[in-house]
Amino acid sequence: MPDADPSPRAPAPGWPSDELVLAGVERAERHDARASRAVPVWTILEHLDVRRRSHVARHVAARLVALAQEGWLARSRRHGVLTWTLTPAGERRLADARRAERLPALGESPQHRAWRNARTAAAQEIERFSGDVRELLERAASLLERDPAPHSDAWLELGEALQRACRCVASASYCLREWAEPDDALADVDERIDPTDEQLAPDERARRRARRAGRRNIRLWDERAGA
Repeated sequence: MPDADPSPRAPAPGWPSDELVLAGVERAERHDARASRAVPVWTILEHLDVRRRSHVARHVAARLVALAQEGWLARSRRHGVLTWTLTPAGERRLADARRAERLPALGESPQHRAWRNARTAAAQEIERFSGDVRELLERAASLLERDPAPHSDAWLELGEALQRACRCVASASYCLREWAEPDDALADVDERIDPTDEQLAPDERARRRARRAGRRNIRLWDERAGA
């Protein structure tokens, strides 16, 4: 990578300005649920809607170095990975850019995109998932009526399939009806709690939180359906 030019400069048309890069770092920090505010370059690229391994990504990486040299960003490492965070000077520069109305708006945040994609996928799939559950329940009713009674393995296999199907319905239902639209002022983290949980005994609250793990992960739907 060529040496970065430490001075602010006008970016190529369609490329993020220095102020927008700083805004991307700021939002990436805000949406990082970890205690450390420092974020790696790929997270910043996601907030700028820039593809990795692109010319624009290389431009952003160079500007991060330049902005650190100017004192607007601080560099550190987390588990050997180079990370970036705004300095007080960088925060002041962003505030000045906002007051002067020269800061372009960031695009859709990764957390809002995840919410929107999950909601769309849930609307498309929930009827299919519900149909899978109905089919499995009908199969269970058929096994109950069979004479002679089926082998125990049939029930174990059906139980596994029914659990997978119910998990898909639960996840799709949550994504469609219960996952609130994220506010970009905050990190959108699934704490796996519900206001009604306070009415439950501690052991039951813990069991419910454990069962809710992964309910936002729509990639699990295909894995469960194909298991």
